[in-house]
Amino acid sequence: MSEKYTAQQRHQIWLIFFFLGVVMLNFPFLQIFNRVEQFFGIPMLVLYLLVGWPVSIVVIFIFARSISEDNPSGGGENS
Repeated sequence: MSEKYTAQQRHQIWLIFFFLGVVMLNFPFLQIFNRVEQFFGIPMLVLYLLVGWPVSIVVIFIFARSISEDNPSGGGENS
């Protein structure tokens, strides 16, 4: 297996990450976590944002890292 993802698959995965991020920071999910309850004294909405944002960054970092390992030349998608 010379290449893990084709250029079109990478493009689709980036779009999925983008839309998941938009959904994560949009009304339905924010309203779900906008509650009076607290977890260890931290409001649920704040905890959701403080955990969800770094987790999404780590997932995107891992994906980007796997792409760079598949294409060590760094020449982009023209090769």
